[in-house]
Amino acid sequence: MRIIYLHGFASSPASRKAQFFASRLASAGAEVSVPALDGGDFEHLTISGQYAILRREAAGGPVTLIGSSMGGYLAALYAAKHPEEVERLVLLAPAFHFHSRWPLMLGEEKFSAWREIGVLSVFHYADQKERNVGWQLAEDAANWDAEPNFTQPALIFHGSNDPVVPVKFSESFAASHPNVELHVFDAGHELTEVIDEMWELAARFLQLRRQ
Repeated sequence: MRIIYLHGFASSPASRKAQFFASRLASAGAEVSVPALDGGDFEHLTISGQYAILRREAAGGPVTLIGSSMGGYLAALYAAKHPEEVERLVLLAPAFHFHSRWPLMLGEEKFSAWREIGVLSVFHYADQKERNVGWQLAEDAANWDAEPNFTQPALIFHGSNDPVVPVKFSESFAASHPNVELHVFDAGHELTEVIDEMWELAARFLQLRRQ
């Protein structure tokens, strides 16, 4: 089984969740890849650029996609457009409504300043420091579906106390998609406090052997 893990915004293949899942999946016999979705150029990050990286990585399928936050949103976008390649999905707090949530997260004043100045300073979790990301991220995101309508079997994990991507987005999505099994945990956005529970459910869903 080929599995691609897609990390979240301002993160990297070295993130705790990426490394945890890559290790467990490899031990279970899966062929795993964890691409760097910024392509080495975080400041010029876009959904379109990440999609192109995933397109090359998937290389005709069949693949299973596991994605965290923005990576979950990207996985959903790709699965909706390439049902012939993607077999299953496991999404961790997928960042549905990615474009419309930015003004809510930043506030209108900071969001407007991002547009006017052209860059936004954000904390980069992989680098453990502030880094700039360009306005093109928000501009490009407007061209993508807020809730990709994929039909493949999927697991969604979400924290009930998520301040970044409200759980209501996953709840409404699952309610209208019978192919989706939603698990809501007493957790925040990162979901690291329930990582073992997520692995058990994901391994069963993907029919992997567990150590």
